[in-house]
Amino acid sequence: MELSIVIPVYNESDNISPLLREIEQALAPRDDYEIIVVDDCSTDGTSAQLQALRRERPRLRVILHSENRGQSMALISGVRNARADWITTLDGDGQNDPADILRLIQARDGAPGGINLIAGIRRRRQDDWVKRLSSRIANRVRGGLLGDRFPDTGCGIKLFPRQAFLELPHFDHMHRFLPALFRRQGWNVIGVEVGHRPRMAGTSKYGTFDRLRVGVVDLLGVMWLLRRPCEVRTEEWIE
Repeated sequence: MELSIVIPVYNESDNISPLLREIEQALAPRDDYEIIVVDDCSTDGTSAQLQALRRERPRLRVILHSENRGQSMALISGVRNARADWITTLDGDGQNDPADILRLIQARDGAPGGINLIAGIRRRRQDDWVKRLSSRIANRVRGGLLGDRFPDTGCGIKLFPRQAFLELPHFDHMHRFLPALFRRQGWNVIGVEVGHRPRMAGTSKYGTFDRLRVGVVDLLGVMWLLRRPCEVRTEEWIE
């Protein structure tokens, strides 16, 4: 198995079944993947629907959180339990196009050797103007302070080696800072333009002010982290 597709979800009962169908259609030529959906303690019937879908889909694995722990912890749970060496992440609201998974794999295969994060950059975002404006401002502020040189860290579709992710420092909301965290380790970050669609159903779990409030605290923490790298070197001792 080469690829584990990890999808954190919270109250996405109307979106999860169509999204799984799209993934299967997009990857129809392949048989070397699994889908891991991490239900972060949904309250709308998502869990029951996932259990029913799992009986129909042998590739589908389901992880259930007993309490709501946030998107980053759901992502960490999925990666820890993945069986493949490479991880693709998708948002559970259907705004990422599963067909773009193949674009990321193609970019990985054409990239120079070493550890790489291949991250989507959304074209023509299908969000309201308030979210687009707040995201644009946040990306500029974050990029200026962290120097991660990446225009769209909020895009949910990414591809990276499982082991590399497990070596990163883990904290709440870390999924918003993956380019900076990968570069902190001396690894490469490759951007790929991807599509973006309106949400299939339901509502966003984050408001503009919620993002701003947690974003400022997280940004200060990551700035501190980037200034204190711990370089791992192989010491040669002969006793």
